[in-house]
Amino acid sequence: MNFANNQAIYLQIAEEICSYILLKKWAQEERIPSIRELSVQLEVNPNTILRSFDTLQNEGIIYNKRGIGYFVSADGMEKAKIYLKQKFTDEDMPQFFKRMNLLSIPFNELETYYKKFINKNKN
Repeated sequence: MNFANNQAIYLQIAEEICSYILLKKWAQEERIPSIRELSVQLEVNPNTILRSFDTLQNEGIIYNKRGIGYFVSADGMEKAKIYLKQKFTDEDMPQFFKRMNLLSIPFNELETYYKKFINKNKN
């Protein structure tokens, strides 16, 4: 995983975990990799992973079974979507709209660009 400089690493990891859940790589009620496993995989300090897990646990996306590990919540997919949508609307969208305004891209052109994107990225 390549980390951006404009956001804390633990938040980027939390977003990546949400993406895994939304892409159904980790199913609801499924155990996710341990803190140690993820820290080795992502080459970060275990405390960074723990902070990501704490953030997601506070949002109700994952939960901890003491002595067993962390699991995706029964409604983890929906909560992950809400979490990412909130971050997108609060952080990414204002920058996106600022850039649109700066480049004089009218709002009605967005649909055309979006459709091109979807067609190009179909799985």
